Amino acid sequence: MDFQPHAEGFKSGFVTLVGRPNAGKSTLINAIMGKKIAITSDTAQTTRHRFRAVLTREDFQLILVDTPGLHKPHDALGEELNTSALKALEDVDVVAMLIDASQPIGRGDEWVAEQLSRVRSKKICVLSKLDLATEKQISAQREAAEALGAWDAMVGLSSATGKNVDAFVEEVVYLLPEGPAWFPADMETDQPIEVVVAEFIREKILRSFHDEVPHAIGVRVDEMEYDKKKDLHRIFATVYVERDSQKGIIIGKKGAAIKQIGTEARADLEQLLGTRVYLDLSVKVKKNWRRDASQIRRFGYGEGA
Repeated sequence: MDFQPHAEGFKSGFVTLVGRPNAGKSTLINAIMGKKIAITSDTAQTTRHRFRAVLTREDFQLILVDTPGLHKPHDALGEELNTSALKALEDVDVVAMLIDASQPIGRGDEWVAEQLSRVRSKKICVLSKLDLATEKQISAQREAAEALGAWDAMVGLSSATGKNVDAFVEEVVYLLPEGPAWFPADMETDQPIEVVVAEFIREKILRSFHDEVPHAIGVRVDEMEYDKKKDLHRIFATVYVERDSQKGIIIGKKGAAIKQIGTEARADLEQLLGTRVYLDLSVKVKKNWRRDASQIRRFGYGEGA
């Protein structure tokens, strides 16, 4: 690519994606990037980090800021995630609010829109998950969304099928100011690789368990090394839970559950790293860590991380 970050007409800027949990923010980032860099699941609070994905093309650099879903917090972790999401609205060029086209607009959407009314940035309303909605639902949702606030643009899209994802990027770039690139052209995320690895592992747990255990999960990479001769990454990570009973669930009978988690995570990690991966997972109990702000930050979650 003939990259000219300071060329006349080059646009660059930050766009923050906000919305209720499960509105499709992380899935949209993956669709825009053309690869998986953000984890996804049907579990609320899937995204715990506020991280940036960087899309660089010949005439623009778009920095996408993914945020935890805004929600009514029930513990210190929830409060940290809300703070992180709201902090991401400051000093950005564009804010994109995602609204699930297949679900009626509720108080949660109205509350998010109210937060945006205080923001000076350009605003785009995104009706997501068009593939799950009927034409009647989409029409009603568009009308309801228009009443939520003053939008500079509105786009309906489906991250699953790719419909209108490029149109969304075009709308954002149109609203960006001219300016130099903020990140190197080959950089795709500002997250340390250890954080991305830990999140990929946590995603497999979220998708494997559907009770209270996923919210009690924290994952940290303890050691990560690359063996050049064998083209192999050795990764040692710890899964933290809050109670002994949860530890038993994650490990499973004769270690079957943790083995399955490792197998699924390793497949994604090999694709991410482009090498073979040896993954060693252990499980430890750290009681009530979600209620301890300092512990939350040790995991790298929330604004204080």
